[in-house]
Amino acid sequence: MEPIIVWYLRMSVIYFVAAAAVGTAMLIHPDIRIALTPIHAHLNLLGFMSMMIYGVGYHILPKFSGVQVYSPKIVRVQFWVANAGLIGMAVSWPLDYNPLFKGMLIMSALLSVLGAVLFAFNILKTIKPIGAK
Repeated sequence: MEPIIVWYLRMSVIYFVAAAAVGTAMLIHPDIRIALTPIHAHLNLLGFMSMMIYGVGYHILPKFSGVQVYSPKIVRVQFWVANAGLIGMAVSWPLDYNPLFKGMLIMSALLSVLGAVLFAFNILKTIKPIGAK
């Protein structure tokens, strides 16, 4: 397995543990539940689930299609973009009442969307190149 794919899977597991820790903190300290709910949800969905899907998708789908991934460079760029977006959201969400952190939250969300778009583009070009029959 390629090292970048291993890193997608490692980050997935790290985000899973972080989401579990945040969820536990929400149970222990209900007064911070509202502030932590979006962080908990995004660590689970964009962190654990999406990183797992990205890693497994990049590993298996090209093999099923009998081709190499369309752009290995996009695989690497997307890893950093998606992680920066998620970490930026997790850090800035509880502080979004401050205009600086609100801007950081919006920029981080845009990075997360860009990460998803890069994955979709790369996988779609891999499994059925445009113009292929």
